[in-house]
Amino acid sequence: MTDAAPDTPEATEPPPAGRPGTSPATATAAQGAAAPPKAGRDLKAAVGVGLLLAGLIIGTLVLDARAFLVVLVAAVAFGAWELRRAIATKGVTVPLVPLLLGTVGMLVSAYLRGAEALVVTFGLTIVGLLVWRVADGLAGAARDLSASALVTFYPVFLAGFASLMLAAPDGRQRMVVFILVTVFSDIGGYAVGVVLGRHPMAPSLSPKKSWEGFAGSVAACAVVGALALPIVLGGAWWAGLVLGAVAAAGATLGDLIESSIKRDLGIKDMGSLLPGHGGLMDRLDSLVLVAPIAYVLLLWFVPLG
Repeated sequence: MTDAAPDTPEATEPPPAGRPGTSPATATAAQGAAAPPKAGRDLKAAVGVGLLLAGLIIGTLVLDARAFLVVLVAAVAFGAWELRRAIATKGVTVPLVPLLLGTVGMLVSAYLRGAEALVVTFGLTIVGLLVWRVADGLAGAARDLSASALVTFYPVFLAGFASLMLAAPDGRQRMVVFILVTVFSDIGGYAVGVVLGRHPMAPSLSPKKSWEGFAGSVAACAVVGALALPIVLGGAWWAGLVLGAVAAAGATLGDLIESSIKRDLGIKDMGSLLPGHGGLMDRLDSLVLVAPIAYVLLLWFVPLG
């Protein structure tokens, strides 16, 4: 007879206390389910695509604020289209034409005319969606309009705060700080979560997210914020620390919100445009939720002159 290997669960672990009759194999399976699985993305593809996106963002920010605005509008419009297409798999219709017109209107008007214009164009977009949808009949209209309002608010209206940041005299610098603290939430969470992740954060929504990974996100964002805010905008290091920590919480919440939407729709990713990442909306989920947070905190920490 061959002895069991020392690290074989059957040879080393008794049944859980208080549950007589539970087999070792069942206990092992339960323990495996308790720990979040390691991230399974294609790392090479993810890094390559991430570098390309970083090059596009940095290049347009260096070139001109309006060049970046074009990239922002295109990205948010495509993300909204991905979300609309995903919702359509459940037989729910979000009118495309008023959605895209509203996306362009909200982001451009926010850049040109400020926060009031963003709110006004948001309201006009909702009205346009209502009229367009009701013109097709009333059957299922309430359901479709609820979904339309969701897509109009998330991601489009929230992304409007990025336009507001960009419109400031030092808007390109503000965008750099905002993007850095948000992106490093994903990087820090992924790096720490893969190595140390043991305790699931929200297993019913995102099994791969762990509390250890969240701690890594907060630490990475806080350090990056403490460095970036003084260097890029001349703010206090402690303010950058606060900005990074709050941005990490917002970015994680954005991930979980999108995960809940995808779980409800029964899909893994919003699309397949970006190898190793999924759809474009899978990259925007954190950014759009952090945008209003960064906009307010940066105005507080580094007031406009």
